[in-house]
Amino acid sequence: MGTGTTAPPPTGPLTGFTVGVTATRRREELVALLRRRGARVVEAPTMRIVPLGDDTALRRATERCLSAPLDYVIATTGVGWRGWMSAADGWGLGGGLADVCRGAVVLTRGPKATGAVRASGLNESYSPGSEANDELLTWLLARELRGRRVAVQEHGVPLDGFAAALHERGAEVISVPVYRWGPPEDPEAVRRLVELTVRRELHCLTFTSAPAIDALLSAAESVGCGVEVLDALRGDVLPVCVGPLCARPLRDAGVEAVWPERGRLGALVRTLAEELPARSRRELVSGSRRVVLQGGAVFIDDDEAVWLPPVLAALLRALSDHPGRVINRAELLRRVWTGGTTDEHAVDAAVARLRAALGPHAALVRTVPKRGYRLAVTP
Repeated sequence: MGTGTTAPPPTGPLTGFTVGVTATRRREELVALLRRRGARVVEAPTMRIVPLGDDTALRRATERCLSAPLDYVIATTGVGWRGWMSAADGWGLGGGLADVCRGAVVLTRGPKATGAVRASGLNESYSPGSEANDELLTWLLARELRGRRVAVQEHGVPLDGFAAALHERGAEVISVPVYRWGPPEDPEAVRRLVELTVRRELHCLTFTSAPAIDALLSAAESVGCGVEVLDALRGDVLPVCVGPLCARPLRDAGVEAVWPERGRLGALVRTLAEELPARSRRELVSGSRRVVLQGGAVFIDDDEAVWLPPVLAALLRALSDHPGRVINRAELLRRVWTGGTTDEHAVDAAVARLRAALGPHAALVRTVPKRGYRLAVTP
């Protein structure tokens, strides 16, 4: 796997936008939803799920759960809970594990974990509306825990602080490690995603887990781009998360993300399809023609969308910021070529490429001799 944009996708609400996908689990589903709405997608999973080898640790934890009654069982993720139940069934321990969980107070961290618990024939006693481990811990610490046995199904990373707080209150804690997050299969793809983010060649980055954000920011730091990535996410590159818990590492870094009311992939894509056009779509008129700029694409009347390379899209948008006004080469250099080039011939060459890309509509970009360029449009 690697980064790379696809051929021009179908026209839809996300036509013109390039979206980065960092997810590992259900990545194919998310990519399909985005492409169906017209987006170009850059895939770069920032982590991979590492199964627990021969499952020795998981089996040992399961046997500890069966060695005596449990008082509390905590399901933190749907995929982790299902994996645990499936592994127990494979060892012939499924029935015993279900029985010991049925005799305990079952807590779930969110809707997905709740659904998995119910599918296994159990019912939860408490699930926090915030889907946060902190709220689960607060609920538990309000109970008498001395001598109680608590099983905690982990979700990708050890919950050391969670377990330590329970230990301090006298509980016996059984950590149930179903899987672990590991480094990405393709670090080069992640590095490329960082570069695209810094250069603002992405319009959006999507996240479905907090560890995926941590992994991206760590990758950026490792190549000396940590500050630049955060600056991009505070400005031109919209971060969209599956929910507020996922977004916490961004909030901690001073980055405002958006997320849907319901933590589902479909809702995430709908949020993205509303937010990006609202931030980027621009409609202009050129004579009797309607010109629409959206992300990196331009629509003219009912013609097929023309996808533009990042520099040409930035050039067209800079010209459209002041419809009909002449913008000189020095200003265009400053606004489009953020790398600091001072060669005004770069502007002339880019305008020529832009006209070529516009084809029969090349006359939209007018030359004003000795002054600069303007768009032959009105707002």
